[in-house]
Amino acid sequence: MILETERTILRPFADADAADVFAYAKRPEVGPIAGWKPHESIEESREIIRTVFAAPNVFAVTDRETGRVIGSAGFEGRPRGKGPSDELGYALSPDCWGRGLMTEVCRELLRYGFEDLALAEIWCSHYEENARSRRVIEKCGFAYAFTERLTDEFFPDRPTRFYFLTRDAWESSRRHG
Repeated sequence: MILETERTILRPFADADAADVFAYAKRPEVGPIAGWKPHESIEESREIIRTVFAAPNVFAVTDRETGRVIGSAGFEGRPRGKGPSDELGYALSPDCWGRGLMTEVCRELLRYGFEDLALAEIWCSHYEENARSRRVIEKCGFAYAFTERLTDEFFPDRPTRFYFLTRDAWESSRRHG
């Protein structure tokens, strides 16, 4: 499956993407804010491609102009709520922050999730201190649901904010603006 936005192409990951993934995933400002450790080698990035990124509906976010992998985005295979649902997750190279790319990508993934996967709800979350992720979630029209304290390898008690968007709310927002 290949999805396209104005500035990106979303496609399945390939082993050949390991160097591009490592280039952004090794940076300390990327992984810890999302709950995972920075990658330590290209081989580690290749292993993530073969395992985590090999899941259905997970995409390499590629820059349309250069073809370079600049992030990852997709559904995490974690249903929540009522009816068919899934959780949306993403990461983006800091070199691309502040340009609205992830909002663009997430809007296409919402379309894909509701229209092609027939999801009834899509969930998204961010650690409380991750203001960039919160902004993407807000721009995409998610509604706040609850905060839960989670543990990851960086913090033993980390507040995490969860949001959801129903297909009905998504369709209504598309009709009205």
